[in-house]
Amino acid sequence: MKKRTPNSGKSNLSPFKKFIKEKPKRETFSEKPAPRRKPSKKLEEKLKAKKDQKIKETVYGSSDKQIKKPVYDVKKVISVAKKVKEESEEVKPKKTNEVRLNKYISNAGVCSRREADKLIAEGLVKINGEVVTEMGYKVKPNDRVEYDGKLLKKEQYVYVLLNKPRGFITTTKDPLERKTVMQLVQNACEERIYPVGRLDRNTTGLLLFTNDGEFATKVAHPSSNTQKIYRVELDQPLKEEDELTLRDRKFELEDGSPYIDGLSVNEDDRREIGIELHSGKNRIVRRIFEHFGYTVEVLDRTVLAGLTKKDLPRGKWRYLSEQEMISLKYLSGLDNKKKKSARDKNKKRR
Repeated sequence: MKKRTPNSGKSNLSPFKKFIKEKPKRETFSEKPAPRRKPSKKLEEKLKAKKDQKIKETVYGSSDKQIKKPVYDVKKVISVAKKVKEESEEVKPKKTNEVRLNKYISNAGVCSRREADKLIAEGLVKINGEVVTEMGYKVKPNDRVEYDGKLLKKEQYVYVLLNKPRGFITTTKDPLERKTVMQLVQNACEERIYPVGRLDRNTTGLLLFTNDGEFATKVAHPSSNTQKIYRVELDQPLKEEDELTLRDRKFELEDGSPYIDGLSVNEDDRREIGIELHSGKNRIVRRIFEHFGYTVEVLDRTVLAGLTKKDLPRGKWRYLSEQEMISLKYLSGLDNKKKKSARDKNKKRR
């Protein structure tokens, strides 16, 4: 059998020859190199002078030899460092258990902070038996706060879940005297509770109430990524091209592109849709479908932060269980790293 040489056979790179640069031929080194000439005496003297100059520059002088290694007083260094640290900590305000007076009154369930400012200005609040009208006054743990002759105490936190029916407005007070969600939970507790987030007048489903202001703010804030699932009924079947656009999130509303976590369509009746998102923007679900020319006829929030409507009829309420509170507190108390990672994931998906 003949050995195949590199040049034998047809090359399949022939169309690309003009794009390939030929390698330069290597020079042969068979000839002996010419012998080097010895430098002249003048050149040798110059090279020697340069070497001597370099050696002189690197030699240490007498002053360099006199430098001694320092001996540190370790105790003195530590004491000075502690003093500097204490001075820097004094500048920072230390956290105390003191609470602003208007917040204390609000936490006691009397009224809102804004209304509490009016009560303070009118001189209706006493602290340790003396009238206080200072707005920025901070209540200490051992202070006795009185309003209308009654001793105020911090309320116990209450958490109530309502299955909201249609025709009720999500507000604490309505100047037009329309039906509000507060009428549905008025017998739930003596504490002053208020809704977390909001649902439109014609939107039904889960709505949370509490008097825990910090918790309500965290749950309602978009950074907590609170899960919300809605059941939607449209006036006409959802087109397949619109479904793809919704899934790919290739659309924008007037206030930006909404992030949709999940979408499901009932193939037997494409008017029925399930949509999951964490945005709390006003009328967000209705505006999404109005953007594509649909009208939302029924909108029902079926899941809120893992809470469901199981065993909760329309118009009724219930208290949250201890296990539900643990999971909600965990969701609302995520550390900065988890919040940051969630935001980074959302940015990558967009």
